[in-house]
Amino acid sequence: MKRFPAELADALSPLGRRILAGRAYAGVLSDPAKRFCAVGDVLDKRFAQDAIKFLDETLYASLTPLEAAIPPETIYLQKKNYEEALPKTMRQRTAYLERKRGRSSQIAEEIGLVGMLRSESFVTFCRQLAGAPLRKKHGIQVLCYGTGDYAGPHTDHHPEEAAARDGYIDVHLSLTNSAVAHQWLVYARRGHLSEVVSAAMPRGLTGYRLPFWHYTTPLAAKRGRELEARRWLLLGTYLYER
Repeated sequence: MKRFPAELADALSPLGRRILAGRAYAGVLSDPAKRFCAVGDVLDKRFAQDAIKFLDETLYASLTPLEAAIPPETIYLQKKNYEEALPKTMRQRTAYLERKRGRSSQIAEEIGLVGMLRSESFVTFCRQLAGAPLRKKHGIQVLCYGTGDYAGPHTDHHPEEAAARDGYIDVHLSLTNSAVAHQWLVYARRGHLSEVVSAAMPRGLTGYRLPFWHYTTPLAAKRGRELEARRWLLLGTYLYER
């Protein structure tokens, strides 16, 4: 691979193309009670293999470390039993593709990744999953999890932002290399963090009707492959069309 395809449609598997055409998983995120889906094998196998290697070679070195550890004061400033309050914690790497002057954003533009994530077929793909009109203009980002990287419990709620306070859609395309043993996504159903799905799909997607409680467990590598284990996420964030 020397460049990402101009359209997401050219990177999809037969299942992915059925989703794009509205013949599979149509409106899967339209039910407010479910809020989440995980679907495997939506990307073409050869594309996924080439894309992982290409991202490792071109984009990884320019990613920004994103780390928020547990503040010690969550323990030593606590005055009453069972009143723990945990802010969002995480460890991963990212490329903020909206920041056009950033080195990682410039590289993503040069290799065609920005174009693919801005493509008409990516917008259509996400609208089919949402089962609702979405704004064409959307946010894009890249995340990369290595061994031990995770995202702690959080809701992705933005009550201070008028356009997002009533909810929005996130779609993550997942590219996981063969060195990864597992990584799990845990999310809430009926008030309990009781639902668990694999987040380490080699060429799948996860879709979110936010906000809701969820977290991603630390990525575990296969023995002896800790340094090479990675899971790439290509993200699109969409507001509803009002």
